[in-house]
Amino acid sequence: MTQPSIMDDERAPNERPVAVVASRYLQVSTPAGSGTVPVFANGDWLAPAPTVRRVVILIHGRLRNGDTYFELAQRACESAGASADDTLLIVPQFLASADLDAHALPSSTLHWDWTGWMGGDNSQGPAPLSSFDVLDAILHTLASREQFGALTDVVIAGHSGGGQVVQRYAVVARGDALLTARGVALRYVVANPSSYVYFDAMRPDARGEFVAFDAASCSSFNRWKYGLEHLPAYAKDAGASGTIDDAMTEKLEARYVQRDVTVLLGGADCDPQHPALDRSCAARAQGAHRLERGLAYARYMASRHPRGLSTHRTFVIDGVGHDAGGIFTSARGREALFGTGQR
Repeated sequence: MTQPSIMDDERAPNERPVAVVASRYLQVSTPAGSGTVPVFANGDWLAPAPTVRRVVILIHGRLRNGDTYFELAQRACESAGASADDTLLIVPQFLASADLDAHALPSSTLHWDWTGWMGGDNSQGPAPLSSFDVLDAILHTLASREQFGALTDVVIAGHSGGGQVVQRYAVVARGDALLTARGVALRYVVANPSSYVYFDAMRPDARGEFVAFDAASCSSFNRWKYGLEHLPAYAKDAGASGTIDDAMTEKLEARYVQRDVTVLLGGADCDPQHPALDRSCAARAQGAHRLERGLAYARYMASRHPRGLSTHRTFVIDGVGHDAGGIFTSARGREALFGTGQR
């Protein structure tokens, strides 16, 4: 079993300023306003990149330590034998308000509360933009034929808190249309998140069977980010806040099912008392720990789509705990991120 590092198990307090902030910035603009987000990258991705065929966007965990995740992305890229000439690595950094003060950052820098960005919540300033708006902006840039004429593959990946971002975004994303129209393959890689978005009120019972959950025991069990009630502002075109109707639920689920989603689970990420595990009643309704919750969600989706989910897959990485490095440098991880490794 691999031993987790500070960047992986997130045992260090996340409610303190980050040590490093990226020096490059992405401008994000929507009708609600604009702001900038720090971004780590292995090239000038805002300039023409005619040799880039693959882009891997890696989302950090709740510690917001984009620098260590960028280093991980580089190690994983090297271990996969991918070339920096044709593979662009991007790690956006979702900062907290305390980070701005600690690093005297420009007032244009988007910032959230400590963990709101993990569910796609709006930033606290300078404009109410979602972390999902940031991903939209990145995908919009990558869709430019003038800048990325050779692009064939884009991967959005995340571990732990970052895995939560990716799974939720795969449910409500609307920024992928331009890439899809170009024929660029877009894949979502979700690693060891604490919870998932369910499409109805069914949850696994003690026997692992799916039954209607008793809301009296946890009134928040089906609210976003655990279900589709009270969607974030980003998803307003999908029903705004409150409980959405069956037609909209079917639409969101149909989009999610059509997207290419790989879930990677550490076979040893099974500690129900892990300090960074979401132990809210809504999360516990999905299982006791991350491994159990991930396997339950795979069964849940399979039960809802008995004819098969051709673009969805779940793999367990034996001997790996809550360890981003162990996940993404494994054969399955390399295959998911870079198309190299075992099938």
